[in-house]
Amino acid sequence: MKVGLYFGTFNPIHVGHLTIANHLAEHSELDQIWFVVTPQSPFKKKNNMLDDHQRLEMVYLATKDYTKLRPSDIEFKLKQPNYTIDTLTYLYEKYPQHQFSLIMGEDNLKSFHKWKNYELIIEEHDIYVYPRLSEGKIDTRFNDHPRIFNISAPIMELSSTFIRNEIKAGRNVRPMLPDNVWHYIDEMNFYKQFKS
Repeated sequence: MKVGLYFGTFNPIHVGHLTIANHLAEHSELDQIWFVVTPQSPFKKKNNMLDDHQRLEMVYLATKDYTKLRPSDIEFKLKQPNYTIDTLTYLYEKYPQHQFSLIMGEDNLKSFHKWKNYELIIEEHDIYVYPRLSEGKIDTRFNDHPRIFNISAPIMELSSTFIRNEIKAGRNVRPMLPDNVWHYIDEMNFYKQFKS
């Protein structure tokens, strides 16, 4: 099975994340998209970051009605600080029958050459890149790379930071969130007291 790994804090997951993941599920060779919830680093405590399992619960709620999308807590099991190469190594050992690819925004591709063992990652894994409005240029070594696939997904400039700020300001964010995620956030009173 071909699995696309969509990494993020998902604090909170929103309709932009779902739109991109679903587009890839429907318009690529990927069989499933796994939302890999990044744990909060014990070395970088943020007071605007929900607990790991609360963010995982939101991803579960957002994806449970989509057969090709699923949440993943795989990084919760790995020691911190964690690097993508470590996660990929662990997944390869745990699921040798699967073929894993990375999903990233164009902004992340611009800094990809700074990632730990990026050469090994791109040698072993396909990378699906969705468009983002961002500054800077993509390193020339990634131009026309056979492992990099640019996806013509909709440009989604909605951000979790914006949503958190709107909630704190008492504004309605319901259209930006999957309905059951909005209900969960509202019921739990999340983000109303956090600093951005």
